[in-house]
This record gives sequence, structure tokens and C-alpha cells, in this order.
Amino acid sequence: MPRNALTHLDAEGRPAMVDVSGKTATAREAIATCRVRFPAEVARQLRRNGLRSTKGGIVDTAIIAGTMAVKRTHELIPFCHPLPIDGCRLTVDWDGDATLRIDCHVRTVHRTGVEMEALTGATVAALTVYDMCKALSHAIVLGPAKLVGKRGGKRDVGKA
Repeated sequence: MPRNALTHLDAEGRPAMVDVSGKTATAREAIATCRVRFPAEVARQLRRNGLRSTKGGIVDTAIIAGTMAVKRTHELIPFCHPLPIDGCRLTVDWDGDATLRIDCHVRTVHRTGVEMEALTGATVAALTVYDMCKALSHAIVLGPAKLVGKRGGKRDVGKA
């Protein structure tokens, strides 16, 4: 298959899961990030409250939600393979005065990578932050969400 071809289409152009049965299991890892931008007054309030809302600890809840999402990515994205997740780490920290940065680092030893798991973990964690803070404002903005890097498989990308 050409390097720039869509891998989730069969010869007739129909959707298909990639067959990874012939690949060798290798160590794979990916890091994805997503940001959550708050209106200035909401960010000040969250900083004063130690990132706690009336629903509880925002960071802890986001980390739990992101981890759960990583493990269930194959249930959400139709052509993702179910993978054994060997490691998952989410970090949430301020990136400037009014923006939280969420990083999701995922590892496995398998025949396919964990980019989608890392992206899913970071974005679900961001959605959880939104859910926990929406009582303060609906002007909270999510994104961008992006792959920072991946290692293992045919090619490495970015910084992982």
C-alpha cells in the first residue's frame, strides 16, 4: 500500500479495519495534548479554588475520565483495534493565565500504535474539565487537540 494511501478503505473503497495480523508486536507509545481555555474571570476563580468545582476535584476527575477513555477507545472509534494498555499517564497543568494543558501519554506492546488512544484520552479529559466547569461559563473553549508524537511501528513522528 502506498505510504499516503488511506488505510481504512479496502480495494473497492469501502470502510475496513486494517489487518495487523502479519505485523510484529513491538513497543509503541504516543503523546497527545488538548487545551482548555477559560474566560479570564473563570480562570481566576478556578485558581483561587485550587481547581475544584462544586462537582469536586477537576484535575483528578479529568485524569480518571481520560484514563477510562484510553482503555475504551476501540468502543468509540469504529476501526480502532482493542489494545492492551501497558501504561497511561495524564498530566493537567496551567499553560498561561487562562489555559489548562492536558497531556496523555500511552504505551503498549502490540502490532498497532496508540495514537488514537492518546488523542481520545486527552480530549475526553478536556471534555470532563468542560463538564465540571460549565456552571461557571459556557464560553470555555476546547482545543486544539493534537498528536505530539509517536514511537514504534513503521515511522516515528514528533516527540514521544
